[in-house]
Amino acid sequence: MLKVIFEDNHLLIVEKPPNLLTQGDATGDPCLFNMAKVYIKEKYQKPGEVYLGLTHRLDRPVGGLVALARTSKAASRLSDQLRTHAIRREYLAVVHGAEIAQSGERIDNLLDENGIVRVVPESTPGAKEAVLDWSTLGTCENRALLHITLQTGRKHQIRVQLANLGHPIVQDMRYGDDSPGEPIALWGAALTLTHPTKKEEMTFYSRPQGKAFAAFDAEIDKFLSEENR
Repeated sequence: MLKVIFEDNHLLIVEKPPNLLTQGDATGDPCLFNMAKVYIKEKYQKPGEVYLGLTHRLDRPVGGLVALARTSKAASRLSDQLRTHAIRREYLAVVHGAEIAQSGERIDNLLDENGIVRVVPESTPGAKEAVLDWSTLGTCENRALLHITLQTGRKHQIRVQLANLGHPIVQDMRYGDDSPGEPIALWGAALTLTHPTKKEEMTFYSRPQGKAFAAFDAEIDKFLSEENR
């Protein structure tokens, strides 16, 4: 079932569950994009092909908010917002290591090599600058709950940068060393954008799911209540 957070004639905001592709790939596995097209087609009894524009993506293991455009005009305007960093994406993550600083900015240069992203020197051909900010919302045993905002949108950026900082995300099978089981503890929890036709700023929220987040229920409650005020 598709979890819809908001919809109107131009915009569809949905919550992607962990381990679902945002968009189809060579595996042929189900994806959020196709599910959303089926949802629109069936709900509004639309004949023929349904138009839907994908504004941004989440890594397959990651859950959270995804914005889709229902018209080409909306798709163009949302793409402009993404390109100019007017769309604000905020994440919650549980990382290993409770001694992480209370807040900070991380700047790295990332290189994608056949799907594996790593931190490289600035002079490396093909490297792209990646910048994120974090604040620590709470700690429990040897883990910390982080609120993360992106200044850039690079592939696997949060996962690689936090791992390189010495605080890999809990249950990150690619850039950490946890055993398989629970989904990765990274979630797209807040998404702010300007409505493509009404020109109003809108913010949407999604509560993280998964065992690692359960230890931080109080901190997440506070984060969501403060964000919603």
